[in-house]
Amino acid sequence: MGEKTIVLGVIGADAHAVGNKILDHTLSNAGYNVINIGVLSSQEDFINAAIETKAEAILVSSLYGQGELDVKGLREKCDEAGLEGIKLYVGGNIVVGKQDWEDVNGRFKAMGFDRVYKPGTSVETTINDLKEDLGA
Repeated sequence: MGEKTIVLGVIGADAHAVGNKILDHTLSNAGYNVINIGVLSSQEDFINAAIETKAEAILVSSLYGQGELDVKGLREKCDEAGLEGIKLYVGGNIVVGKQDWEDVNGRFKAMGFDRVYKPGTSVETTINDLKEDLGA
């Protein structure tokens, strides 16, 4: 079985690159083929990269608080583009201010995300979830 391909990037008008580089490095070391589209990426950038590389998952990072707006409709756009069933992950500072995590988690799940990570989640958690979800 070949290595699983994951599209990784930072969505919207967000230029936080450090976490993105750490995720890229750690996931690559864990045996994933990471397609890192970098910062300031649009939904279309994620989708096009996933189509081109036949990715099994999309990992969206957002650290500037506007993630909820930036990812709205991503699942529907994935479905329209023929990526039904692709695993969608989102994490970082994905909402503005201090909000109830259960509430935030529920809203992102309702938008079609498979996994939602609060700030400070360890990369090991993500890797374990990827193994579980993608059967690595």
